[in-house]
Amino acid sequence: MQIHKFESGLHGRVALITGAACGNGTAFCERLAEEGAAIAIADVADARDTLERVRSISEHVRAYRRDLTQPDVARSVIDKVLSDFGRIDVLVHNVGLYEEEPFELLSFEQWKRMLTVCLDSLFLVTQAVLPIMKRNSFGRIIALSSDTVWLGTPYLVHYVTAKSAIMGFVRSLAAEVGQYGITVNAITVGLTATQDPTDRPMNRALLKDILPQQCIHRADEPHDIANVVAFLAMPAASIITGQAINVDGGVARH
Repeated sequence: MQIHKFESGLHGRVALITGAACGNGTAFCERLAEEGAAIAIADVADARDTLERVRSISEHVRAYRRDLTQPDVARSVIDKVLSDFGRIDVLVHNVGLYEEEPFELLSFEQWKRMLTVCLDSLFLVTQAVLPIMKRNSFGRIIALSSDTVWLGTPYLVHYVTAKSAIMGFVRSLAAEVGQYGITVNAITVGLTATQDPTDRPMNRALLKDILPQQCIHRADEPHDIANVVAFLAMPAASIITGQAINVDGGVARH
């Protein structure tokens, strides 16, 4: 499907959202469905809640419960989405893992697990979906990162390392695939955009400091991020690529 000059919304497009069983991922699915996209939900967790929410908006939705850190599994998910929907136009990669640990107590197993979850899944899914987008001369790849890459938040060395790597991935890949009508961008989100940022002791302490520092003095909400995802997914955003858009109420200003 080529881009028409005055095309708006995502009608006729198919969006694959990973890490979409809850929280921000659910909001991404709902928002893209509102724009007319058919929705493919992929998560290692049970995504029935997201599925039902999207079904209240559109009947064009399916869920795939798979571990996207495994090469064969990731490829099979893309093949199944293609079989079910016939195309994939938008990839929103929201797979991630959040964990706090002082660096001196950080185990090698924790380090490897963080990189596997955040980066292996991004590599595998993007590599599998890219040929489909190239054939269609259209693609939107949106990877979720974190504003901790700008802030250098302590006790998160493994997390910040993984989220920083997403930025390098986006910038380099954007330069490779722009000629095919494919854009690749990252969104760095704030701590308060997580599903429940108050469930960890460090988060509760940080929230007291973060909100007064924000230019906009309220907690981020999933729909705040979802609106940016929807914009970047649009045909109208065809000139924006290789960028990291920070959405955290103005804590990190870069």
